[in-house]
Amino acid sequence: MVTKRDKKEEEDGGNPFQNLDKTSVLQDARTFNDTPVNPRKCTPILTKILFLLNQGEQLGTTEATETFFAMTKLFQSKNAVLRRMVYLGIKELSTLAEDVIIVTSSLTKDMTGREDLYRAAAIRALCSITDASMLHTIERYMKQAIVDKNASVASAALVSSLHLSKTAGDVKRWVNEAQEAINSDSIMVQYHALGLLYHIRKTDRLAVTKLVAKLTRMSLKSPFAVCMLIRIACKQLEREGGDYADSALFDFVESCLRHKSETVIYEAAAAMVNLRNTTARQVSPAVSVLQLFCSSSKPALRFAAVRTLNKVAMTHPPVVTSCNLDLENLITDSNRSIATLAITTLLKTGAESAVDRLMKQIASFVSEISDEFKIVVVQAIRALCRKFPRKHGTLMTFLSAMLRDEGGLEYKASIADTIITIIEDNPDAKEIGLAHLCEFIEDCEHTSLAVRILHLLGKEGPKTVQPSRYIRFIYNRVILENAVVRAAAVSALAQFGAQCPDLLANILVLLARCQMDTDDEVRDRATYYYCILSLQEKVLIKNYIIEPLQVCPVSLEKALVQHLAEKQYEAFDLTSVPFAPIVTPIEESQGNTIAEATSTTGRPVLKAVNNHAERLSLVPQLAGLPGPLFHASEPVELTESETEYVVNCIKFTFPHHLVLQFDIKNTLSDQLLENVRVQIEPSEGWRIVKEVPCPRLPYSETHSAYVILQYPEVLQLTVTNFGATLRFIVKDCDPATGIPDSDEGYDDDYMLEDVEVSISDQMEKVNMDKDMFERAWESSESSYSESEDIYNLPGMSSLDQAVTKVVKFLGLEPVSLGKVQERTSFTLSLPGIFRGGTEFLIRAKLAMGANGVSMQFTARSSSPEVAELICAAVG
Repeated sequence: MVTKRDKKEEEDGGNPFQNLDKTSVLQDARTFNDTPVNPRKCTPILTKILFLLNQGEQLGTTEATETFFAMTKLFQSKNAVLRRMVYLGIKELSTLAEDVIIVTSSLTKDMTGREDLYRAAAIRALCSITDASMLHTIERYMKQAIVDKNASVASAALVSSLHLSKTAGDVKRWVNEAQEAINSDSIMVQYHALGLLYHIRKTDRLAVTKLVAKLTRMSLKSPFAVCMLIRIACKQLEREGGDYADSALFDFVESCLRHKSETVIYEAAAAMVNLRNTTARQVSPAVSVLQLFCSSSKPALRFAAVRTLNKVAMTHPPVVTSCNLDLENLITDSNRSIATLAITTLLKTGAESAVDRLMKQIASFVSEISDEFKIVVVQAIRALCRKFPRKHGTLMTFLSAMLRDEGGLEYKASIADTIITIIEDNPDAKEIGLAHLCEFIEDCEHTSLAVRILHLLGKEGPKTVQPSRYIRFIYNRVILENAVVRAAAVSALAQFGAQCPDLLANILVLLARCQMDTDDEVRDRATYYYCILSLQEKVLIKNYIIEPLQVCPVSLEKALVQHLAEKQYEAFDLTSVPFAPIVTPIEESQGNTIAEATSTTGRPVLKAVNNHAERLSLVPQLAGLPGPLFHASEPVELTESETEYVVNCIKFTFPHHLVLQFDIKNTLSDQLLENVRVQIEPSEGWRIVKEVPCPRLPYSETHSAYVILQYPEVLQLTVTNFGATLRFIVKDCDPATGIPDSDEGYDDDYMLEDVEVSISDQMEKVNMDKDMFERAWESSESSYSESEDIYNLPGMSSLDQAVTKVVKFLGLEPVSLGKVQERTSFTLSLPGIFRGGTEFLIRAKLAMGANGVSMQFTARSSSPEVAELICAAVG
């Protein structure tokens, strides 16, 4: 097929389909009904329909059904290109159109026909329209296709079977055919067969053990299948725990280091170094292989090797020392990513005498690499400062030079965090570090960073030998910066006045000048601190400036409501309110816009978490969690209701911790479960604090097990999924009495659905009317950080549907929702509080267009990290 393009389009390299109109394309689709079928006309039209669908164009049910039935007429054509396009069309429209099963017979005919060109595509299309009720009708054909001699047909059948198992039901009866397919000579068929077999058996630990034991004795031809087998073996190793020294599975993984395929060799090496609780001796063979890859002629292998060695250097630095010569050769690698990783690995393993030389080599090309790899360098320097504290001068000089270079907020923040860490860990570095930070805030473009540094200067500056040297830098911010930074500078000046009596007179003069500032927050802070410092009473200064009492606003409100209901005639004890989590400098410096807007008529709306809090307080192992209960989620099912074990999960959010409550029910009358717990596979940055198992779970009873996790410091890592496995000891018992047959049981497990931690689990709604929100939004423009993006909402056929989905996803209370039906645009206003008491405001502008619903999403918060997290989570 040749599509005519004009000369200008060819010069611009434009897309011939970029200006397609859905209505005209669907009208052209009537050509499909012509007799006889004209492939030359129909193929471009079908291509346009597929293009529109893949670009996110939404078809109504009627449109999709009419197009689908017109497309089925094309089965009359023998044209190979058109026929394969029809299969693609069926797959795309199968979820949109009605009565799609009408093409089942045509697809089955092509699937079992002699034309190999059609068979694989027909299998994929047929499986896309198959549901649980139709599964038995195609079972015989699928079993035959799995063991077909044609590799493309067998692979299509295996992959489609895997998809069917997730959507249409159980395919365990196809296990014999999948086992036969594992012996195929095709590397892809072997790989796909192993994937299907493992998916069928993954909930049966004994079956997986037998599968791995059998396959490790075979010589699989497919390197992809061997890689998958390595991953399965490593999962089994971590489940079993204990020492790997006598494990046949570990021996298998180690034997793969001698495989003829580089892909398998690297997979085995990476798997060995990533296993938990390995010793240096067990990791050494993998490191030796990675050392050989460092001198490979292939950049991909060199990068993979040095990246993995970089990880090993964090856990087993002495093992990587033998690779230092090879790593030094990579410093001059033309690929700067490889060079960066090589140097950061050397920084973790090298001697103190080599630090200066390595820092000079980094300086020669650090400006040429991306911010992502600059952050890797900064993290390596942070570790190096802890390892060699005497080198803090050299390292901090290098970091200050990096601060002056161009870079984004995340990059500059990582440098500032590193300098602050060095200052806190090494008293000798305090003066030098503060001096570098003072120079940086003179030209700092990032408000959040300037605020953080000012907070540090107020905390550490008064304790230095010559505190007066920092006053000039701080007061310059009052003159030159925006309101948020000016407010932070006023707070920092107050710290000097409170802790340095010889500077008090000068500080009072500066605070008096700040009382004429144009911003309310700056003036209020200056007046507040001026009045307290003027009294020169040590107790007041200590309690209100140096060590102010900080309570959580949510907890304070709850305590006040309870006090008014029970003891309204008694004095309120402020010390009874739980302390707030440590407030970040960014949060401390910015105004409480929502609090100001709701101070007269509105207040935060708290969910009914009292009952949950009381129940959690009855579990002794959960005592001592810092901060009050902030949010409780609705129960989420982690199993089907008809399974042997029914598990629901409720997520309880605290300021710094997440408590997962697993309500578990045993539906097997002949089993008694003991030591029932849920094993969580934490994502990056998460840390399991404690597991609380259920000691005993008889038949038809529901009891709870708990897992306490600590939230990551990096907010972007808090929205994630956890793998979950139910583990327990089984004791066979008499179904009538429930008494175990013996005191001995056996370990067993049961795979659960992943536990999802969403952004809504960390947010609580706030009740506002429209006027209150508008006041808060206007006042937040200068004091809050903002994050904004534009999104297209797929699958939304109306504005009402889109608004409902956004509100449900965020779990917040919209302001004055009103009527959304029959409107082409709508502005959604959502106030809320993030865990820890951080306030935020959301404004989402939704519009209905030809391509569906588009949304301009804006989040403002007193913390820039919270605003960015909310915006990223929606995307």
